[in-house]
Amino acid sequence: MAISAEEEETLDAIKRWWHESGKFIAMGIASIGVVYFGWQFWDNSRTGVAAEASAIYDQLTGIAVVEPGQQVSSAERERAMMLVERLKSDYSNSVYALYAALFGARLSVEANDLAAAKQELEWLLANARSGFFSSTDPTLVALAQLRLGRVLLAQGESEQALTTISGAVPGALAAEFDELRGDIYLSQGQTNLALTAYEAALGAGNASPILQLKLNELQGSR
Repeated sequence: MAISAEEEETLDAIKRWWHESGKFIAMGIASIGVVYFGWQFWDNSRTGVAAEASAIYDQLTGIAVVEPGQQVSSAERERAMMLVERLKSDYSNSVYALYAALFGARLSVEANDLAAAKQELEWLLANARSGFFSSTDPTLVALAQLRLGRVLLAQGESEQALTTISGAVPGALAAEFDELRGDIYLSQGQTNLALTAYEAALGAGNASPILQLKLNELQGSR
């Protein structure tokens, strides 16, 4: 389906943001949590599930982890999405499936399919676990909420995007949440609230040139 120039611009913006955060995601994948993985392995190793899921996940990351600014080919994306679906269907109780859904969302955005990206992120959040030993990494949950908020905003669902991030616990992503909140308010024409949110993002440590441009534009219009 053809997309309008405005929708294309929004897609380009969300792709740039996802790739700019690629280094953070790669670091998160590399340090998912020793304690959590130890428990998961003990819990699943009786049937070999952990080892099987890990092997499939390794194949997925071998395809999908690329340098910021790069994208996988169409053929690689198709193969990666097959691995994502396999992890979600056959190993849905593993943490590998959650991270696979995050990859699936990114790959869907690259393919200009925001509806599919939304489904991947909603699946991740619906399958996140809580509990002393099996709790999902809160940073992963916050990241999924942040990305879902961006997808919803790109789809024009600003109120739903705001609701999605309002219940989040941002943690280390506080600056990114504040910037997204500003983007949402700006899309609604609430420039004063947008400026406040952008200033909060800057104060929380977000020093990106794009954020500074947003601030300069709003401050200059007052």
